[in-house]
Amino acid sequence: MQVAQASLILFLRYIKLFPFHTEENMTNPEIIGTFSSCRGVSFEIKPHFEPFAIKTPPIEQTQGSKRFWLPGESLTKVVPSTNSIQSSLSRTSSHFCDLDLDMDDDEDTDSLVDIEEGHEVHNDEELETISLPQSLSKREQASKTTKPKESRLSIILLDQGLFTVYKRLFVVCLTLNITGLILAATEHFPYARRKAALFSIGNILALTLCRSEAFLRIVFWLAVNILGWSWVPLRLKTTTTSLLQSLGGIHSGCGVSSIAWLTYAIVLTLKDREDTSPEIIVVASTILSLLVLSSLAAFPLVRHLHHNVFERTHRFAGWSALILLWVFVIFTICYDPKTKSCTNQIGSKLINHQEFWLTVAITVLIIIPWITVRRVPVKVSSPSGHASIIKFEGGVKAGILGRISPSPFSEWHAFGIISDGKREHMILAGAVGDFTMSLVLNPPENLWVRRVHFSGLPYLVNMYDRVVLVATGSGICVFLSFLLQPCSADVCLVWVAKGIEQNFGKEIKEMMSGHPKEKVIVHDTAVLGRPDVSKMAVDAARRWRAEVAIVTSNPQGSRDVVNACKAAGIPAFGPIWDS
Repeated sequence: MQVAQASLILFLRYIKLFPFHTEENMTNPEIIGTFSSCRGVSFEIKPHFEPFAIKTPPIEQTQGSKRFWLPGESLTKVVPSTNSIQSSLSRTSSHFCDLDLDMDDDEDTDSLVDIEEGHEVHNDEELETISLPQSLSKREQASKTTKPKESRLSIILLDQGLFTVYKRLFVVCLTLNITGLILAATEHFPYARRKAALFSIGNILALTLCRSEAFLRIVFWLAVNILGWSWVPLRLKTTTTSLLQSLGGIHSGCGVSSIAWLTYAIVLTLKDREDTSPEIIVVASTILSLLVLSSLAAFPLVRHLHHNVFERTHRFAGWSALILLWVFVIFTICYDPKTKSCTNQIGSKLINHQEFWLTVAITVLIIIPWITVRRVPVKVSSPSGHASIIKFEGGVKAGILGRISPSPFSEWHAFGIISDGKREHMILAGAVGDFTMSLVLNPPENLWVRRVHFSGLPYLVNMYDRVVLVATGSGICVFLSFLLQPCSADVCLVWVAKGIEQNFGKEIKEMMSGHPKEKVIVHDTAVLGRPDVSKMAVDAARRWRAEVAIVTSNPQGSRDVVNACKAAGIPAFGPIWDS
């Protein structure tokens, strides 16, 4: 009887430690889960033989053990932390292509990874002194008092700080405009009082420049070629990087300022309505309404919760406002208050007014990306059903990003580009929303693209000499080009993801192979569990003697890595979600 009872107890413990298809396993994240997800796409983990899996050694053998991935070895054996065995038995990683990701992320961030929970803290002493069932029970008890999970939106809206470069640029831009507006209203700035509409148009031109991909491509190119020398002070390089990354602050500041100046212009016009055509007042008021609508749609809460609404409202309201701006400029310049009608010599009057030339510049900047739109053939493959690889013809320089669309007037999605700079380039898209899921379920033969690719934070890697690149999940795609083609920066790449070959395909795995172990550090969470990415980034930056660290992750992951690097005295940059 005692033998039978002991056997039953051992069996129950076995069931508890290794649940397979139980309801508890599907709902309790503390237990080694049956279901996994790739950015929110769930799939079942079926028991199977894994030839490259690392077996759990006896606990006493794990002290001080370190494994490093060598070129040519399986990527599932890459760089565990010193307590990797404990990591693999802890709560599973919430990195991209891992457990319990939300489905609510907008598709414009497909190149980013969603890490919904913070990094887990491990205790080596506890692992050494307790048995395996007891350690799991303690984790379950600790989870009840764990800090509540921060939402992605709260991190985006609140946790980036009150004094980010973006917000500073917004405040500076708005302050300058409001100061000029007050001086004009108090008659201390007579030119601005006479040309209030011109100041509104000037702000529209400035905000358009800050979002013009063609113009910014030139600005980023100039920054890299002028400042990308070893003798240029690092402080100047990092300041430039912060400014270029945060140009959205000027965009937003000028948007609000244009509304203020146009409102002031309409108020002045209404005071002298006898010398103005009613049509001009109507057109100006309509433009003002469209600008207000665009600004409300771009409000952070609306932009992040209803991104498609924001994108379409911004686009079509902007186009409508541009058409009406031409009507407003022509009517204003050609209207004769004496005859109450427009004069015949329209052309000669237009070319002599600043409003005309500013409107021409705005129109050109808006049209440029659209005249480069093409429908091109693509090759789409899906290595795992949870992500797709889209291949295009033509090489692309490292650090460049691109946009693709199934319908050019409906939606555009930005992705990092992988390219060796020669014959072709590719995009890695996680299956998250309707569009990216359709790439997996119904691969298209053609997609719409913009021939003018745009520059972002990754392109500024070329400005530095030694850089650590930190990526989680599909964020790797924007950095891979720095390994595949010659570039001015000497980079070390840290990649944390789940199921390298299973989820990202053999081709991506091979691109990571063949590099020195100190140059490429890959952590597979499917085998090694969730690491402390912040610590990995700091350690890699110190070993590499990096001037700067650049991370591509979700809001919380990016914030944690950037803060950890800065605390260690290493300049660091990550994507911002202010705009």
